[in-house]
Amino acid sequence: MKILVLNSGSSSLKYQVIDTGKGESLVRGLVDRIGIPNSILKQKRFDNDVVEIEKDIISHSVAIERVLNLIIDKQHGVLMKINEINAVGHRVVHGGEKFSRSVLINDKVIKAIEEYSEIAPLHNPYNLRGINASIRALPDVPQVAVFDTAFHATLPEEAFIYPIPYIFYEKYKIRRYGFHGTSHYYVSRRAAEILKKDIINFSVITCHLGNGASITAVKNGKSIETSLGFSTIAGLMMGTRCGDFDPAVILNIMEKEDLTIEQAVSLLTKHSGLLGVSGVSSDMREVQNAAKNGNQRAQLALKMYSYIIKKFIGSYSAVLGGTDAIIFTAGIGENVPNIREWSVENLEFMGISIDK
Repeated sequence: MKILVLNSGSSSLKYQVIDTGKGESLVRGLVDRIGIPNSILKQKRFDNDVVEIEKDIISHSVAIERVLNLIIDKQHGVLMKINEINAVGHRVVHGGEKFSRSVLINDKVIKAIEEYSEIAPLHNPYNLRGINASIRALPDVPQVAVFDTAFHATLPEEAFIYPIPYIFYEKYKIRRYGFHGTSHYYVSRRAAEILKKDIINFSVITCHLGNGASITAVKNGKSIETSLGFSTIAGLMMGTRCGDFDPAVILNIMEKEDLTIEQAVSLLTKHSGLLGVSGVSSDMREVQNAAKNGNQRAQLALKMYSYIIKKFIGSYSAVLGGTDAIIFTAGIGENVPNIREWSVENLEFMGISIDK
């Protein structure tokens, strides 16, 4: 069975073709700068054949058309005909309380994803663009939505209800939803396999650290606590997002700076985090370089980033009643050793040590 996997962003489209029979990825690629001049399509095949095409791509529909053509290309493709694709899987960020598992996409599902766009305006609308474009290009192929929020459907009520008047949950479903669920689900199970542990008797803290970041406490294969909440702003310090802080702060700033709601949201989501503190960049590599060159604000940003992760590890260990493992994944988690080291520094009392 050949599955086309799509992850649609505002101006990008990531894709893979997976052969489920072999359990292998045949090809993966990225379309970047959709709707922006100088669009790029990059693809890498299983045998390391690489192709890069620079040509304007005005929409997600055009992007998917180009991807499908490249997948069956005689020189760079992996399929003979496009009808070899048996299903398409779509990453969808927000499924709210309606979806606790992956579902076959139909009109009702599309409507629900549209409804949750109000909560996830930076993600769901663009996920839908990819879904609609894929349905137009492959109308007879089953399309499946895989929700970031689904894994966190097992959060207990005391973990997902906020300490504000309960009526807002009843009226507007304001609660903790959690995100990055597909990542936390996969790495927790993969860790159990590597450590030869039974997932049903396994406690683990999973740290997904990329430009967006979150931590989840997983007990017996289920999410019981997670750092992202109603939105993708909460929890850890991120590339441009603030994470947790006193909500009175933004109210105070709005009053002093005469900010609109839209400006306040932009401040918290696009101008905070590593970028806001360092004044250098939202890119961890650039902040690291600045810190090495003596930039004190960059050094502070790195200290804060690791310190906040450490706080969450400690609190989630308490929630779990102890942890069997701590996982670091995603771009920063996998590739920045000093962040891993600083994030568990002085946690030897928990049985944690770094193998240098």
